[in-house]
Amino acid sequence: MTDVAAESIGNEPPPLHPVDEAVISRLGYGPDVQRLRTGLFEWVATASDEMRPQLQWQFCGRAKYFRPLTVFACCRASRPDRVSPEILRGAIAIELLHNVSLIVDDILDASDERRGVATLHRRFGALPALMASGYVVADAFRMLAEDAMGIRLLAELLRRLGVAECLQWRLRRQPLGVEDWRVLAGEDTGTMFEVCACMGARSEDLRKFGRLLGMLYHGCDDVGDARGLEALGGGGDEDVRDGILTLPAALAIRDSRIRAQFCKADPTVAELQETADAVRGRVEEAEVYLDGLADEARAEAFTRAPNPEPLFALIDHTRQLSRR
Repeated sequence: MTDVAAESIGNEPPPLHPVDEAVISRLGYGPDVQRLRTGLFEWVATASDEMRPQLQWQFCGRAKYFRPLTVFACCRASRPDRVSPEILRGAIAIELLHNVSLIVDDILDASDERRGVATLHRRFGALPALMASGYVVADAFRMLAEDAMGIRLLAELLRRLGVAECLQWRLRRQPLGVEDWRVLAGEDTGTMFEVCACMGARSEDLRKFGRLLGMLYHGCDDVGDARGLEALGGGGDEDVRDGILTLPAALAIRDSRIRAQFCKADPTVAELQETADAVRGRVEEAEVYLDGLADEARAEAFTRAPNPEPLFALIDHTRQLSRR
């Protein structure tokens, strides 16, 4: 395994993955993302000596920057001028909090790797990882100290993410449906993208668009994980094991037999496999549902944005995530 973080510490941020760089360039956000990455790199370089190794490990590797892209797209959809320093700081702060959620998720899931690199808690231990996440939260708020709207949005994001994670965990292994999935996806990933949309537009105008985009992203991630079930250890097996309501699972448990197995607290290996197969078998139906969700997001963008084209491009990019 390559020590990506250690290799990347130099005078400038490490290179983007070629696929991510191509997407960012195609969407027209190369300069904005470069400013964002430079800001993140400078922030890491000035961090506490005690905390800097953890932050270098977490932030100086390769990332997709999808949430900052959403901030930038909503900015351009709302006004003709370039991304201001205020909006850039907001995008950086959201990227910081996104990484906090990754750190916590990796600890809870006992994940050894993320994107082929050891997770923060595996590299440094649980306590340093948790303390780093607290340090990141504090600095995100400090970064926006003069931005009252930005502070309010960060506070909303943390509060709602905490509620959403608890709600999703409490409702695991329950015989729920697609409408329930919409609620959970909207409060989980949808919250993050709502805040991105409001941060970029500097208003509430694109909030519903952000929620729909987040739900679309969440659903594409669900389908991508389900497609991974064909290989042992694929991304979706943990959700099936834990009884998490993904979009394909919500469709699969319409079958009474699969529903009963999905809701069992201690299913057998054979039952888990049968449930996984049923979830995988609903992937194409889930793709059709996501096409409809993408249409909802386009309609909202057309109605609410003065210049919806950047949002249409973002929807199209998001919709492709489950098909790679």
